[in-house]
Amino acid sequence: MRIVDTIQNIWKIEDLRKRIMITMLFVSVYLFGTYIVLPGIDPKDLTALTNQTRGGLMALLDMFSGGAFSHASIFALGIMPYISASIVMQLMAIVIPSFQKMQREGESGRRKINQYTRYLTVAILVVQGFAYLTNLEMQLAQVGASLPGGIWFRIESIIIMAAGSMFVLWLGERITDKGIGNGISFIIMIGIINRLPRSLVEEFTSRMNEQAGGLVMFLVEMLFLLAVIAGAILLVQGTRKVPVQYAKRIVGNKQYGGARQYIPLKVNAANVMPIIFAQAIMFIPITLIGMFKGGNVGSFWQAFMSHTSFWYNFVFAVMIIAFTYFYTAITINPTQMADDLKRNNGFIPGVKPGKATKDYLDGIMDRITLPGAFFLAIVAILPAFAQIAGVSQGFSSFFGGTSLLILVGVILDTLQQVESHLLMRHYDGLMKSGRIKGRTGSIAAY
Repeated sequence: MRIVDTIQNIWKIEDLRKRIMITMLFVSVYLFGTYIVLPGIDPKDLTALTNQTRGGLMALLDMFSGGAFSHASIFALGIMPYISASIVMQLMAIVIPSFQKMQREGESGRRKINQYTRYLTVAILVVQGFAYLTNLEMQLAQVGASLPGGIWFRIESIIIMAAGSMFVLWLGERITDKGIGNGISFIIMIGIINRLPRSLVEEFTSRMNEQAGGLVMFLVEMLFLLAVIAGAILLVQGTRKVPVQYAKRIVGNKQYGGARQYIPLKVNAANVMPIIFAQAIMFIPITLIGMFKGGNVGSFWQAFMSHTSFWYNFVFAVMIIAFTYFYTAITINPTQMADDLKRNNGFIPGVKPGKATKDYLDGIMDRITLPGAFFLAIVAILPAFAQIAGVSQGFSSFFGGTSLLILVGVILDTLQQVESHLLMRHYDGLMKSGRIKGRTGSIAAY
């Protein structure tokens, strides 16, 4: 069997074998840490917190933290504060000239930006740590428990959670250096996969308890899920290749250039960032509405309290489309691409160098971004339709949204790296139909 031969070939490559084992070791350390509860907290008193993380924003945070959020673990804040800091630094590098200058300084500039990103991560961790303990105190009060008294407990817990998140970041960087795949993205993927078996068993049990047709409906759900995954793979891998002809150059007695290459423009250059931005904004009205008591808000605003309502999903989809164009515009620079082509004696056949090339690339990006944005919006709101169709809330999150796109993207990236090691040692790739295309060259690793 081909899969057995592939596994044997992977095991024969010593470097690849070591990288896979190191990755598994670091992932085991991470998963073990998600169950280490903060000192002074009784795990038996966390039932209210567990119930709170079954839906909404809390479920998303718990998924990205691998369940550490609901366990009041030392890793409760997870890796998301670092990702938030990275997003802020990306935006600052676009609007602040000093950060733009650092980006152009090469390796030294990247080190400075990484250092500032870590400082910002620590600041975010302190704020989120205080908010987490405040929420934890309210959840413990529902079961008749309380946090240990005193300001020193809060300070110590915030320091422990901040150190735990920075340790998770260190694990991710070690996976990138010594293991296989992008470490930070891999840790997020592990957190998502960690919830999949339990959600799948709960959905299967729920369907089997139905009076009739339960097994058939479960099989229909699995087929639909496979179709959604196939669509997500196409969304992640989709590109439009622009042919580029390089003119011949004669230096001395040697002739250079003359070859034709391609610029791969991604259909979804923004990856999951539009969903993350839109989701963060959509939770603002939910938080504000939650502050009102009784029926003090209108029916329109009350609709935003439900993730399955029409207005919530309509506004969510529109914002994703808008953010897809926005994020693509600030990350893909047709002007720089046109200048680089002109500087290297390259041109697009039938298009004049300079401004005409820039306008041509702009037009292509506008055309391919539109279907990508609509498809991304559809994938983002699919969990709501799945929940309306009767799928349990925990399992419906795997039918689309951020979790599915991250899952598909990271798996493709990791398989692409494994395949590169195989081909480098003159082994067959993982697929007969061609090489695996991941998100290499994309803007965001996560």
